[in-house]
Formats: sequence, C-alpha cells, structure tokens
Amino acid sequence: MTGPHKQDDSDVQRTLSLEPHRKRSRYLKHLLLWPAVLLAVVFLLFQWQGGRKGTAVEYRTVKAQRGDLTVTVTATGNLKATNQVDVGTEVSGTVESVAVDYNDVVKAGQVLARLDTTLLEAQVSQSRAAVESARANLRQAEAEVMEARLELIRFTRVRELSGGKIPSQQDFDQAETALKRALANEAMAEANIAQAEAKLRLDQTNLEKAIILSPIDGVVLARTVEPGQTVAASLQAPVLFTLAEDLTKMELHVDVDEADVGQVRDGQQATFTVDAYPNRTYPAHIIQVRFGSQTTDGVVTYPTVLNVDNSDLSLRPGMTATADIVVNQINDALLVPNAALRFVPPAPEEEASVNASGGSLISKLFPRPSRPRQQQRNTGIGAGKAQQVWTLRNSEPVAVPVTIGATSGIMTEIVEGEVAPGMELIIESISRKK
Repeated sequence: MTGPHKQDDSDVQRTLSLEPHRKRSRYLKHLLLWPAVLLAVVFLLFQWQGGRKGTAVEYRTVKAQRGDLTVTVTATGNLKATNQVDVGTEVSGTVESVAVDYNDVVKAGQVLARLDTTLLEAQVSQSRAAVESARANLRQAEAEVMEARLELIRFTRVRELSGGKIPSQQDFDQAETALKRALANEAMAEANIAQAEAKLRLDQTNLEKAIILSPIDGVVLARTVEPGQTVAASLQAPVLFTLAEDLTKMELHVDVDEADVGQVRDGQQATFTVDAYPNRTYPAHIIQVRFGSQTTDGVVTYPTVLNVDNSDLSLRPGMTATADIVVNQINDALLVPNAALRFVPPAPEEEASVNASGGSLISKLFPRPSRPRQQQRNTGIGAGKAQQVWTLRNSEPVAVPVTIGATSGIMTEIVEGEVAPGMELIIESISRKK
C-alpha cells in the first residue's frame, strides 16, 4: 500500500510544481505583447493625426478688369501678284533671240523674244501666190461666162428671126446650160480667192506671232526659254515667260477654317507677318471671302483674299504669311481671364468633417479613403453661354454665375453676373502640406 501512495504523491507534487512555471511563462508573454500593441496604437494615432492635418489648399487669383477686347481669327496662306500672266507662243519654231531676263520691267507691246521666221515667211509667200492664182482663175471664169452669155444671146436672136425654126431646141438648151456652168465656175473661182486670202492672213498672223510681245506692263518673274531652243505648240502653248502686272499691289490668299468663316466679312482689317521679316507687321484688308470650299486631310477651309500694299516692294509672290483678321472689337468691356472660367475647386476632405464631429476609435484608426467630388463638365467657352467663376469669401471658394460674351482665347467678356472690376477670381489651386 505504501508503494502506490508514494507514487501518487510524487505525481501531484510534480504537477503542482509545473503550475507556477506555466503561469510565469504566460505572464511573460502578455508582458511582451502589450508594448507591441501599444506601439501599434501610437503609430496608428500618429498616422491618423497626420491625415487629419492633411494638406492646406492655396489659391491663385487675378482681378477682373475693364479694357478693350480684340477678337481675331488666324489663317495662313501665300502672297500672289494682283495680275499674273503666263506668256507663251502659238507657233512652233526655234528661238532666235530673247530680249528680257528675270526681274526686268517691261511695257505692254515690248518684244520679249523672237522665233526663226524662215519657214513662216515661205508659207506667207506660198499663200500670196495661191491668192494670185485664184484671182487669175476668176478672170478666166468671168471670160467663160461672157462667152456663154453671148452665145445664148445670138441663139435667141436667130430664133426670133427664123420664127422659131432655128436653132433647134437642143442647141438652145445646150447654150443655156453652158452659161449656167460658166456662172458656177465663176462663183467657184471667187470662193477659191476667199480661201486663198484666208490662208494668207493665217500665215501672216503666224509670222507676226513669231515675235513674242508683252501683253501687260509688269515685271518678269520667270523665264523658261533660251536662244536656240525649239518650242512646239502642237497641243498647247508652252509657257515662256511669267509676268506680274504690278508688285506694288499684291494679294494674300489665306485659308479660313470652317469654324471661323462665319465671323469673317469683306472689309475687315487684318495684319500679317512673313518669315523674311519676323519683326515686321503688314496691314491688309479682306476683299473677298469665297463660297467654294477646299478639303485637305479632312479639314474644310474657305479661300479668303486680302488686299496688300507693297509700295516698298519688300514682299514677293509666293511668300508664306500668317494673318490675324480682326473680326470683333469691343471697347470698355468687363474682362476675365479664360483660366478663371475653366477653374474647378478641389474636392473637400470628407474625413476632416467626420473626425471633427467625432466617431469610433476604429473609424479614427482606419479611416476610409475620401470620395472625390464629381467634377463639373467642361462645356467650353462660347459667347452667350452660362458659366461660373470662383472667388474667395472667408478663405473659401464661392461660385459666381456669369454669362459670357466674346473671347479672344485669353480674355473673355462678362455680359451678366455679379462680377465687378477689381474682384479677385480664382484661376488655380495649389495644395501644400501643413
């Protein structure tokens, strides 16, 4: 009996001796866990406090002002002479001489070039001989007519004297036929003369056209022929010279976009620049807005012609120019920058309002991400549209409804709205850390 009891006592003692040891281990684990939890809580509180501080929003503003508004339409094109003529030749031949060169000033009727006229002179002589031959044939035909008429008169007198017995009816009919044949030959000879004279005039005209004359007073822009060169005018007249009538008066042909053509009118003033003189501005005015359109790479434009004064001859045909056409001029208008019309304030931080009104510890430790406010749709800036601008009141942006008018692309006219000159309008927001 003593043996089993002793063994049980020893097991109880071992068990009792382990309990304090396990309690000490659990206590140590809890003691080590709480600092880690405390550090995590401090870290989360720090993060929440930093998120609560967030960022400060600063606003850049400009003042509404009164001033003059100029609305322009920009278009590009090329300079051209007012009257430009291509001079060619209607006859073929070899160029005998050229009398002018590039940039020469010529007068109407002045000789520009001459062709070799040897063949043309021979053709004139041949045609003149043909006219003389036709005239000789006419004289022969006239003699035959006279002979046939006399013969018919004789037959008629003999018939009257013989009481209709002689000549026979057949002979009388042959005499009448001979007269008619002679008259037809006479008419044919006259027609041959007219034809020969027409051929003579044609050959004489070709001979005259072998001397190429200037049709206008102007300047030689291009020359494409040299002495000794052969020109052929079989299908179309080859261009030998290009003349500009008066370079002191030029035209600027620009292409106006279809979105702007409704604002462009005859008589509107414009200015333009060319690459040759980038620091110089030339005046011009519109003389024609054409109804016909041009489509290039899917872009529809309308040719517009501007009159240009080139008294100093600084401009040349073919130069590329960029024109600014004044389509509207408004004096003493209330103006705001377009940036103020495009401004939209940033979304407010919803967490700040939640934290300020209180909340659970979980919501503070694990804040939900803010939901951005729905942005206003950008409807563009167009005359007569209802828009809004923003101003600061108590350091907060406040919307001010306005109705806008014309715009230059940088400044816009305010037609209606509670905007006064000098009012600060927001154009940009800048976020900064607190």
